[in-house]
Amino acid sequence: MMILLRDIAAYLFDLGVLVFFHELGHFAAARSQGVVVEVFSIGFGPALWSRRAKSGTVWQLSAIPLGGYVKMQGWGTEEAVDPQAPGSFSAASLGSRAFIVAAGPLANFVLAFVIFAGIFMVAGRMESPAVINSVVPGSAAALAHLQPGDQILSLNGNKISNFEELQSIIAPHPDTPMLVTVERHGAVVSDQVTIGHQVLDGQTLGLLGVGSEAAVLQHFGPIGAMGAAGQEIWMRTKMTANGLFDLVVYHQGAQNLSGPLRIASVSGKVAAAGLVPLITLIAILSVNLGLVNLVPIPILDGGHLLFYFGEWIYGKPIPRQAQDLGLRFGVALLLSLYVFTTVNDLSRLGAAQWMAHLFG
Repeated sequence: MMILLRDIAAYLFDLGVLVFFHELGHFAAARSQGVVVEVFSIGFGPALWSRRAKSGTVWQLSAIPLGGYVKMQGWGTEEAVDPQAPGSFSAASLGSRAFIVAAGPLANFVLAFVIFAGIFMVAGRMESPAVINSVVPGSAAALAHLQPGDQILSLNGNKISNFEELQSIIAPHPDTPMLVTVERHGAVVSDQVTIGHQVLDGQTLGLLGVGSEAAVLQHFGPIGAMGAAGQEIWMRTKMTANGLFDLVVYHQGAQNLSGPLRIASVSGKVAAAGLVPLITLIAILSVNLGLVNLVPIPILDGGHLLFYFGEWIYGKPIPRQAQDLGLRFGVALLLSLYVFTTVNDLSRLGAAQWMAHLFG
């Protein structure tokens, strides 16, 4: 029961931070464009706590901890009651509306950047050079004739500078052919390798079968930390984008999708390891949340931006009927995805074990 409570507490903390900064991005952008924000809510459903600020915005915590929202004056209406009414979202310019919507995902990337830069500057970053120290017999690396001492330069056209980048590409692509380029005794050699696989904690992950040299702790000054943070975010963004691309185009990786249960379990384990790992996890999840929200699915921020792009192209708003149809599709898709990931989570965690923890 204590483990369950730890997981729930860590999940609520992580989610609260991520949702707060995401919605804060929308809120700050709306205020900067003169749009009145009526409600700022962490969670959905009935309010458990609320407070009205001097600005008129109601700040609240709601009962269902699966996200949050910022309700703006005139949001969701095709036209304002009075097109000249100050503070109405629907009366704002197209550029202002797009900026307000995009500011949520942008805030998640800013949060991740600040966290990564702070951690790299204060605690440093463990990094392993992309040099092979050992090769597992019979592994994908052995079959591709990789050797100890090889420095991996690129994998499938992706430049590799450390083992962490190598793992970020391999993990989401089990049983996938790739082109690996290494430097061996001063010569550049390329060969085809079919990534193997392993099942780890219920997830099927790619496995190359190589060991790295000992990781080195790197310390950074302020400028170096910001550069390293940018590189980290770019690597995580590519990893998430590649996973989404493989899921949509090749239908690969669906079995590895995680929902709230899995995220709660991971959050609890990471929280038990200390404050730095927990904050690092928030940064990683923040990158994922920002990128996923930009996917052009109606109801997500990316879907709204898609509508605004259409409005910019055609010179007039997308018809309300088409928008409503798109929103219904988006809701149905997200609900289906939620059910699918929950089934995935229960399968990984072991439904019987999870129920036993739930009821003590």
